Amino acid sequence: MTATGTGTRTALRVGLVGYGLAGSAFHAPLIAAEDGLALDTVVTSSPERREQARAEFPDVRLAASPDELWERAGDLDLIVIAGPNKTHIPLATAAVEAGLPVVVDKPLAGGAAEARELATLAEARGVLLSVFQNRRWDNDFLTVARLLASGELGDVQRFESRFERWRPQLKGGWRESGAPEEIGGLLYDLGSHIVDQALVLFGPVVRVYAESDVRRPGAEVDDDTFIALTHANGVRSHLHASYTAAQFGPRFRVLGSAAAYVKYGIDPQETDLRAGKRPCATADWGREPEALWGRLGAGEPPLTGDGTPVETEPGDYPAYYAGIVTALREGTAPQVTAWQAAAALDVLEAARRSAREGVAVALRSA
Repeated sequence: MTATGTGTRTALRVGLVGYGLAGSAFHAPLIAAEDGLALDTVVTSSPERREQARAEFPDVRLAASPDELWERAGDLDLIVIAGPNKTHIPLATAAVEAGLPVVVDKPLAGGAAEARELATLAEARGVLLSVFQNRRWDNDFLTVARLLASGELGDVQRFESRFERWRPQLKGGWRESGAPEEIGGLLYDLGSHIVDQALVLFGPVVRVYAESDVRRPGAEVDDDTFIALTHANGVRSHLHASYTAAQFGPRFRVLGSAAAYVKYGIDPQETDLRAGKRPCATADWGREPEALWGRLGAGEPPLTGDGTPVETEPGDYPAYYAGIVTALREGTAPQVTAWQAAAALDVLEAARRSAREGVAVALRSA
């Protein structure tokens, strides 16, 4: 292994495939912020993105094709796949077959069977395979997890999650393509996040019902989706994702036997990353002002100022790659596994079927 020095340990060299939004705004900055990693190579065939990568990381190597990474497998310690959804499985498979640990942006695959096949291959080759589910480290999600652990909500009965945006005009690109091989649409985009969060908080799902609509003129794929999950433990999750919400509902509303937690607003980390802010240069990274804190209580209308303000946990996207470094150095499982991604894909596939056929779909609890 060839690596660069950081203190008494060497930084693991990373090859990043793709320098669009995911690669440039999320992965590259978070890799650079982790002392245990060094961004070695960026793969992109776009002249504009090559210039952007060189401007932001002057010492980075540039490659036009992922094949250049497989040829240098002995010089690299981790591959990150941040290209279009349809590239995730073939590129991750190539990395695994080259003996390279790999992080794949969500969704790992278009279906759970492909995800499990790749997970099995990675285990057989003895290499790490993880999926980038950064929103497990959203500030509001971490706060909900803290409240669940403390027991302040009592027994949770219903979990409501909304990931809504106002994008009345199409932006174009593969995410809005109706071609099945592109794996576009809202269900596999924002839906990947809200389903993963529900599974982390409340465990396996036994029943899925979904409504998925194409609202915007000229749209080819779903842009307004609702998913209802029944978890094996009896909790019901009601999940909303939309690009057509002119007014936003609460990001989270968690109803328990003792109290409810209501939280408006969205974690600031994505906005900050896209604006060029970096975790390593910001002492208050992931924090939000008190005015945006959620409220905990029973019977009080939170918008009137009643209820108890609950300080929001700091968001911590850098924790994902810190965990990858720990897993690689200690030989442990990553915090987000391919098997977990496959379980989320089971739910997404069931939701797609439910919306298409107008039925509730039963799943076998893991």
